[in-house]
Amino acid sequence: MSSGQGSISPADLDQAKVLLARVATVFDQRVVGQEALRTALVSSLISRGHILLESVPGLAKTTAAETLAAGVGGTFHRIQCTPDLMPNDIVGTQIYNYGTGSFTTQLGPVHANLVLLDEVNRSSAKTQSAMLEAMQERQTSIGGVEYPLPDPFMVLATQNPIEEEGTYVLPEAQMDRFLMKEVLTYPAANYEVEILERISSGRQSAPITVEPISLDDVRFLQRLVDDVYVDTSIKRYIVDVINTSRFSGPRPIQGLSNHIRVGASPRGSIALMRVAQALAIQAGRSFVIPDDVKAVRHSVLRHRLVRTFDALANNVQPEQLIDAIFDAVPTP
Repeated sequence: MSSGQGSISPADLDQAKVLLARVATVFDQRVVGQEALRTALVSSLISRGHILLESVPGLAKTTAAETLAAGVGGTFHRIQCTPDLMPNDIVGTQIYNYGTGSFTTQLGPVHANLVLLDEVNRSSAKTQSAMLEAMQERQTSIGGVEYPLPDPFMVLATQNPIEEEGTYVLPEAQMDRFLMKEVLTYPAANYEVEILERISSGRQSAPITVEPISLDDVRFLQRLVDDVYVDTSIKRYIVDVINTSRFSGPRPIQGLSNHIRVGASPRGSIALMRVAQALAIQAGRSFVIPDDVKAVRHSVLRHRLVRTFDALANNVQPEQLIDAIFDAVPTP
């Protein structure tokens, strides 16, 4: 298949549909509702990206990460971030063996297919940097030796936005490394009743009955995403959106600089295109349409816009700014 040319056969699309349906079935056995979360997690995985999950405690962030790992049959490690967590606790270290007089390397928990960084904003800046380096380079360096991370590799980081004591806020440059940022909200009342029903009946902890897909299947889906066709007009649309966030574009928004201090980088353009390609595969298409780009606008851009002090003081949400940007850019 030639990359990005939409040369995906109907048989491949059918196979992708079956594989994604199996992942969705596994997810539904453990997580009630949260369809947007499932879509974001799957999109990040098949786009070879990482995701940041933000919500108050108790909204199934950890459960969702564990379920995704169970659905793809990959190795899963959970790292509980604390202020005293050191980089070596994540990437690994060398241990001296007194019997042999030599060092042996012990790989850290980052060496897994899916890694959950629970409450990432509780770890120190040095530890955050070590983890984000592993995310970017997809390898760790221990004692001068480089150790590649498993393929596929995905980080799911969580943070609690309401508690600031003992936290280290992720800088904007590090936030930009995440392909998506998903903000979870409270479940609807009927979903919460279903959660209680599952807990009381034991269904929530019952063994998962659906056969998970394999890591080879994940790599197959990732290759399909690479091959999804993106027309030049769609690429131009994405670039116009990103440029509008930088106070230029085809129709600059007057007064936008009062709310945005720094717009999205070219990494934002790439992320919009990649996640739109993943969304197209999940919709059973071999090409991207403008609605794919619009559907992922909040998850891809909400953590890439640096708001001004006035916007923060007036509680202007990034989603409002993103909607204003998309409203100003003509749809192809």
